[in-house]
Amino acid sequence: MFMRWEGVTIDQYEQVRPIVNWEGNVPEGAVLHVCSHDGKSLRVTDVWESAEDLNNFVNNRLMPETSKITDVQPQVEVYPLHALFTPALEEFEA
Repeated sequence: MFMRWEGVTIDQYEQVRPIVNWEGNVPEGAVLHVCSHDGKSLRVTDVWESAEDLNNFVNNRLMPETSKITDVQPQVEVYPLHALFTPALEEFEA
């Protein structure tokens, strides 16, 4: 899943992060989450076991909380995963 959320800031992301608590209460099917900002938009790349798991998380946990801080809807693209390579993942600390 590739998400572009125009106008959403890192501060807004950090405001929602502990409330949705995807790191402490890992959603079913979540495999990988990467977040960045390009100066204009929040950019998120996620890997999920299925589109259904992603949709369940977005509809039942993410959007109810993010709608409290922004009315901007993200642009989302979902594709089947072809390959995943994370050689230094355990060593990386954001």
